[in-house]
Amino acid sequence: MAIKIYTKTGDKGTTSLIGGTKVPKSHRRIEAYGTVDELNSHIGLCRDLLTDEHCRKILQEIQWQLFSIGAALACDPEKEIRMHIPDIHESDITTMEQEIDRMNDALPPLKHFILPGGHSSVSTLHIARCVCRRAERCCVGLETEEEKIAPLILIFLNRLSDYLFVLARYTAHLLNLEDIPWKPRG
Repeated sequence: MAIKIYTKTGDKGTTSLIGGTKVPKSHRRIEAYGTVDELNSHIGLCRDLLTDEHCRKILQEIQWQLFSIGAALACDPEKEIRMHIPDIHESDITTMEQEIDRMNDALPPLKHFILPGGHSSVSTLHIARCVCRRAERCCVGLETEEEKIAPLILIFLNRLSDYLFVLARYTAHLLNLEDIPWKPRG
């Protein structure tokens, strides 16, 4: 017999963290891991739109890491240590930094602010970058309310938004598109 998708346990606006603690669905922790899940879905769409196999592979690795981050955020912080939730490592951040440097070396220097656009893959990467920044803000919100989260999560999300920005520019470059400069009025 297949497991039912619906349990009806959340019909009154509450949900359980990993570990069993019940919280309202509006809880900052739920908002944080929900936003990470949304980011993961956007990155999946980006992966589907990209043609560069190396970049697609890196994005899939990032999706795995985001799933681990979501699991860590979904865990009751008082019980996480006993549960052995998969985590991320400094090497994951180093890999993103190396990828940023590799792509940046192929790009013209950035001399102005740029507008998202030019191709659906470029625009979608910028959307993922914005969702990533929101996920980062949600996690910072948890920290300011003294909710424990792994310090590497904030670093990972910050670096990931940088990675997505450079990947958007790099993708445009591979498509022989120029950056769209922002030109203020006046």
